[in-house]
Amino acid sequence: MTIQSDGAVQDRDLELLDRVAEVAQELSNEVEKRIVGQHDVVSGLLTALLANGHVLLVGVPGLAKTLLISTLAEALELEFSRIQFTPDLMPTARLRRRRPLCCRPCRSARSPPPAKHIR
Repeated sequence: MTIQSDGAVQDRDLELLDRVAEVAQELSNEVEKRIVGQHDVVSGLLTALLANGHVLLVGVPGLAKTLLISTLAEALELEFSRIQFTPDLMPTARLRRRRPLCCRPCRSARSPPPAKHIR
């Protein structure tokens, strides 16, 4: 086992950072062949990817969000699949609470009162 000096470790770190910058630039160039005029979005997406983060793309239809992700997946030789957002995917629909969060009982947590007939 050899012990490296601090200078050697720093040199290796700099080499790795240079390689990351090269890969990010190559990916950016590949994605921007299809996605035109969205440099900031592509840059942010790649930054999150390289930082092992998460991205939620939100926007009106027609902004090439799906095309952006499918292009990135193709450039990385990954499989692409899409989840269409619908209101039933909201967290409240996925989490079922047995009782409300507040301390006192809420009317919405109980069943509604019986209907009254008016004559």
